[in-house]
Amino acid sequence: MTQYSACFIIPNYNHTAVFEPMLKELGDFNIPIIVVNDGSDEHTTQLLKKIGESNEAITVLHLPENQGKGGAVMAGMRHAFNQGFSHALQVDADGQHNLEDIQKFLECSERFPRDTICGYPVYDKSVPLGRLLPRYITHFWVWVETLSFEIKDSMCGFRVYPLASCIEIIENNKLGKRMDFDVEILVRLYWESVDIKFIPTKVIYPEDGVSHFQLFRDNWLISKMHTRLFFGMLRRFPSLLVRKFRSEKQSKMRVKHWGAEKEKGSLHGLNFLIWVYKVFGRNIFLILLHPVISYFVLTSKVARESSRTYLQQLAKYQGEPTDVKLRQIYQHFYQFGVSAIDKIACWMGDLDESEIKVHGKDLFEKVAASGKGAVFIGSHLGNLELCRAVGVKNNELKINAIVFNKHASKFQQALSKSNPNVEVNLIHVEKISIDTAILLKQKVEQGEVVIIVGDRTSVSSIGRVQYVDFLGKKAPFAEGPHILAGILECPVYLLFCIKEQGVHNIYLEHFADSLKFSRSTRKQELEGVVQKFAQRLTYYCKKAPLQWFNFYDFWQADNSKEVQRKFE
Repeated sequence: MTQYSACFIIPNYNHTAVFEPMLKELGDFNIPIIVVNDGSDEHTTQLLKKIGESNEAITVLHLPENQGKGGAVMAGMRHAFNQGFSHALQVDADGQHNLEDIQKFLECSERFPRDTICGYPVYDKSVPLGRLLPRYITHFWVWVETLSFEIKDSMCGFRVYPLASCIEIIENNKLGKRMDFDVEILVRLYWESVDIKFIPTKVIYPEDGVSHFQLFRDNWLISKMHTRLFFGMLRRFPSLLVRKFRSEKQSKMRVKHWGAEKEKGSLHGLNFLIWVYKVFGRNIFLILLHPVISYFVLTSKVARESSRTYLQQLAKYQGEPTDVKLRQIYQHFYQFGVSAIDKIACWMGDLDESEIKVHGKDLFEKVAASGKGAVFIGSHLGNLELCRAVGVKNNELKINAIVFNKHASKFQQALSKSNPNVEVNLIHVEKISIDTAILLKQKVEQGEVVIIVGDRTSVSSIGRVQYVDFLGKKAPFAEGPHILAGILECPVYLLFCIKEQGVHNIYLEHFADSLKFSRSTRKQELEGVVQKFAQRLTYYCKKAPLQWFNFYDFWQADNSKEVQRKFE
C-alpha cells in the first residue's frame, strides 16, 4: 500500500468568524491543509486568497459556483489524491468539531489505513431539535441499507477518509453534492468492504455559528438519497447477507453474560423516541414499530435464537408443538416494542385508571400502613415500570428500584426531563456491596419499598446462583435478591405486571415475612426460596407467554467457562 500521508480538507462557504483561529490550531499538526472555497461571497473569497498566499502549508481551491458541502469535499479529495496524499481528514469550517480529538483520529487512521475513521458525535444542549429528528431517521435507513449496525453515525463530517477507495467510488457513481454526501459516501464505502471505525467526539453548535443546513431542501435530498441507496441495497442484498454471516463466523462470536452486552441507543435516542410519542401519539408510534421490529428480528441473531429457545421450552413444558415459527418470534419482539411504548405512556402519566388493575390492593395498603418497608422481587415479565402507577395510587408508599444496567438510568433521565413528576427512585449499582446494603437498610427502616428483579444472574458475581426448575428445565437464578431481602430483615413480596386484554394487571403476592436464613440449613433454604420464585414466574409466563423479555440464553450455565464459550 502507498505510504501513509495525510492532509486536512476543509470545505468553506461563507465561514469567516471562527475560520482563521481554527486554521491556526490546525497548523500545530504540521499537516498540509486544503481549503475548498465553495463559491463563497467576495468578502470570504478575498480572505481565503489572502490566507492561501501567506501560508505555504495551506492550498486554497476556488470553485466558481457553490457546489454544496459534498461537491466541495469531492473536489478537495481529487486534488489531494492527485498530489499523492493517501488520506484526508475532513473538518467542517463552522467550528462544530472538537479539534483536540484530531490526534486520536490520525493515530487510529495510521494504525488502520484501509479503514474510514469517523466521529461519533457527543452533543451538548446546543444541538437544535431540527437536526436530531432527521438524524435518527437516517440512522434507521442506514442500518437497513447496510443490513448491519456497524455504521453508528453517518452524518458527522469529522472523519478520516482512505482516498483511493473514495476516489474509486466518486468516479464510478453520481453522489449527492450537498448534506447527503456524508451519508452516501459512508454507505458506499461499507458496500465496498471498507471497515468503519468510530471515535466519540464532542460536537457543539455555537450560538453565533453559521450553518448552511436547509431543513426542507437538505432533508428532501437526503430522502432521495435513501431511496437510491435502498434500491442499491436490494441489488446487493445477497452479498451483504453473505458478508454479515461471514463476519459473524470469522469473529466466532462469543456468548456473553447478559450484563456484558453493549448497550444500544443513547440518551439522545431516548429523547427522540419520547418526542415522537409526544408529537405523534401512540397510534403512529405503533405503526412505526413494525418496520423497526422487522429489521431487528432479521438482523439480531442472538436475540432471535434466544426467543426461539424460550418459546420452544415453554411449548415443551405445556405439551405443545415445539416448532417455533418466525411469526411467533416476531410477535415476541413486537410485544417488547409495545411494552416500551406502554412504559413511556406510564411515565408520562398518559395511562387512564381504567387501563390499570391492581390485584392485592390490601397488601399495598398493609405495607404503606405498617411503616416498616418491604422488598418487592420483580422480573422482566411484562412492564415492571408500572410500579409507578402503584406509587401514584399509594402516595404514602415510596418505591426504590435497584437497577444493574445504566440504560435504565438513562431511560429515567430522559423521561424525567419530559415529566419531572417521577414517583420511582432508581438506584444504579454495579454490585450489591456493604455500602449498598446499608443504604437500602436505611430506606426500609424509613418505611420505603425496595424493588429488585430476580430473573437475571449477577453482572459482577458469576456463579452465585441456584439451579432450579424453570419451565421444565434447570436454569440459573441469582441468589442475590433473596440474600439481600434476608439482610434487610423485612417482609418480602413478589410483583408481576402483565398486560391482559388491553389492561395492565399488577399482581402483588406475599412471599415471606422474612428471608432470614439459618447458618446450618442456609443452602437448602435458599434453594427452596429461589425454586418458589421460579414457580411463580412460570405461572405468570404461562399467563402472558410473549411478555417475558430476557433475550439471551437464559438456561446457559452461569460459570466462567460457559459464559465465554464460543457460539458457532
